Amino acid sequence: MSSPMFRLAHISDIHLGPLPRLTPRELASKRITGYINWHRNRRKRLFGNILESLLADIKSAAPDHVAITGDLVNLGAKAEIAAVADWLPDVGEPDFVSVVPGNHDAYVPGSFKLACRAWRPYMLGDDKPASSAGENLFPFLRVRGQLALIGVSTAHATPPFMASGIFDRRQAHLLSDILRQAEDDGLFRIVLIHHPPVRGATSMHKRMLGIGLFSRVLEKAGAELVLHGHTHLDTLYRLPGRGGDVPVVCVPSASEAPGGNRPASGYNLISVDGGPGAWTSRLERHGLVARSGRFELVHSQEL
Repeated sequence: MSSPMFRLAHISDIHLGPLPRLTPRELASKRITGYINWHRNRRKRLFGNILESLLADIKSAAPDHVAITGDLVNLGAKAEIAAVADWLPDVGEPDFVSVVPGNHDAYVPGSFKLACRAWRPYMLGDDKPASSAGENLFPFLRVRGQLALIGVSTAHATPPFMASGIFDRRQAHLLSDILRQAEDDGLFRIVLIHHPPVRGATSMHKRMLGIGLFSRVLEKAGAELVLHGHTHLDTLYRLPGRGGDVPVVCVPSASEAPGGNRPASGYNLISVDGGPGAWTSRLERHGLVARSGRFELVHSQEL
C-alpha cells in the first residue's frame, strides 16, 4: 500500500546577511578576501527581504519538510553562525527542517565545529545522541513519512580562493550502509549534500574531492534522489545508480536578486508518491520573477 504524497521544499546557499562587524583578528585570515568580495559584489546581489519573501512563499505551499543544503553564512564568523541559529526557527522547528553544511559554513578552521554546535538540532539524525558534534553528525538519517533524508557533509576549511569540498571514505562507508538499510525499510532515499557530486558541474577550485567515491556508492547501493547547492544554479543531472539513474538536483541561492548572471532566488518543491518499486516524484521550481516581484512556478517535470 502506498503512503500519502510527501512534499519536500529544498533551499540552499542562504548567505544570511548583512555581514556583521568583524574584529581585526577575525579578518587576519582567509576572511579578508571574502570580506572584500562581499562589499564589492555579494552584498549587491543578496538581500534579506528576498529571503523573507521566499520563506513566506514556502509556508504558503505548506510542504511536509524543508531541506537546506549548505552555505547558510558568508565568512564563518561566530556572529554569523549565531545569527543563523536565531534565523532557523523562522524556517521551522528542528523536526521540520534538515540542514547540511557548505564550504562557507567551514570558511576558516574552527567555523565548522561552531556551526555544528549551534545548528546541531537541525543536523541530528534520528538515532544520534544529542551530544554528537562535528563530523560525527554525518552522515545523518532522518525518516519523515516515506522519505529517508540522508545528510552528508563536504564542508572543510580551504585556502584563500578555494571553495572545494571533501567526501571521504568514512562517510562513503556509512552512507552505503544507510542507503541499503533505507531501501530494505521501503523508503524513498534522498541524499542531501552541498557540493555537486558530478564531474564538470563547477570549476576546479570549487569541485568536490571524492566524486568517484560518491558515484561508486550510488552504483552499489542506489538512491532515488540527490539534492545539492553550491553552484547557485537550477540544474538537473543524472548519475548511474543501482536499479537506474539517480536525479541530481540543484537550486538557485535563496537570497539572489534578479538581474545577475545567475538565476534569481528560488526553491524546489519535490513531491513523492507511490511505494517501493513504484515510486513517482515530481520537481516544481519556484523562482522570483522580476516583472511581478513574486515567486512563481517556473518549471515542472517528472523525475
